[in-house]
Amino acid sequence: MKYVATTGDREILIEIIDDHHITVDGVKYEIDFESVSEQTVYSLLANNKSYEALIYESEEGWQVLLHGSQYVLLVEDERERRLRASLGGGPPENVVYHLKAPMPGLIVSVSVSEGQSIEKGDVLVILESMKMQNELKSPRPGKISRVRVKPGDSVEQRDPLLSVV
Repeated sequence: MKYVATTGDREILIEIIDDHHITVDGVKYEIDFESVSEQTVYSLLANNKSYEALIYESEEGWQVLLHGSQYVLLVEDERERRLRASLGGGPPENVVYHLKAPMPGLIVSVSVSEGQSIEKGDVLVILESMKMQNELKSPRPGKISRVRVKPGDSVEQRDPLLSVV
């Protein structure tokens, strides 16, 4: 099965060959992919390199927290992609993006305020979970329309933290 994963303006072509082999942009990988907890934490071995990521589906697409960076991925199979293209493309550019907690934790800091303009990659919130501080970054430029948390707040997985327009 072939898929296209889109994050920002980058498209990644993925083909699942079998349970232990995939290609990513034409490069073949031997993989082992397993869930490691009741939360949505996964372990990936790709060509004998180990990665751990928090992965869950949200309204905006698949949320992936890897090495302290958060990514939003739209994943489509070939049929979905052709259908979307025939209907005139993707979602409007000015859709509201809701940053949600990728895991339960404690808000350490909020780096933005309502009305503030931001750029893609700007750190919005620092969330401490499992004794690690995670920088949650903006997946796109925009303006902060609402901040729902403050330092010291406890949050659960998928709790809304702030909104970007």
